[in-house]
Amino acid sequence: MRVWDVHPGYLNRQSLLGEHREVHALLVVIGERRAGYARHPETLRWKGHLGALRRRHAVLVAEMTLRGYRHRSPAPHRGPWGRWPSGFLDAPGGQFVLLAEKYRDREPGRIPLPKSLPQLWAQHKYSVMARDPARYRAIGRRVATSRRRSDLGPLALELVELLREPTTKGRLVNAVAHLWGYVSADAERAPELDDPAEALTEIARLAAERDVQYLLHSTALSDLRCVVLRSSSALPGLPAGSRTPAGGRRRGEAR
Repeated sequence: MRVWDVHPGYLNRQSLLGEHREVHALLVVIGERRAGYARHPETLRWKGHLGALRRRHAVLVAEMTLRGYRHRSPAPHRGPWGRWPSGFLDAPGGQFVLLAEKYRDREPGRIPLPKSLPQLWAQHKYSVMARDPARYRAIGRRVATSRRRSDLGPLALELVELLREPTTKGRLVNAVAHLWGYVSADAERAPELDDPAEALTEIARLAAERDVQYLLHSTALSDLRCVVLRSSSALPGLPAGSRTPAGGRRRGEAR
């Protein structure tokens, strides 16, 4: 049983769907106080954090939808999002090492496992911009002056924690506008950026159609859609938008 903390874009198909099943199992085991897996380290880690576990479920669903899967198993136990667990079974930097070993000679995830700080930062930068523009600028400057072989661990931890933070509609729209800039040339029409869900759907479609690798390897394509669809109180009046799969190259069923 494993619930990863790094963005699910790094997971391959088997790991992504497997974690989705395990999150559902944990929601039942913890929420209904079942005996099975009650002493498992993941069960103990998420006990008292069902709201955060549902948030992880929402991120997984956004990534599954981006890849073209129909999701038909909503998370049980509705309620406030709540706080995240304070620790990790493996630190985020260590999770990248585990995934690299796991995927040796296997299908990779949507986002390549990072091999350098610039690559790790490029994959997350628009997710961070949507939450904290000041941190976006500060991290960018720090990465630009870092040593090429610097340890990924501290930045990986910082990014996992940043992507758990809320945003505002203005910051979200600003980040989506930056993403649109990568695919706007020769587009038949511009999406309504004030409706981020519609814009993200069109951005993902065009990125897949034109093979825009920089966007296809970004956490933002699913991360920001998850932020939109959960329409939290931090985003007053934000439209829920379309739930049409965005940019999926495969169609499947996820239960």
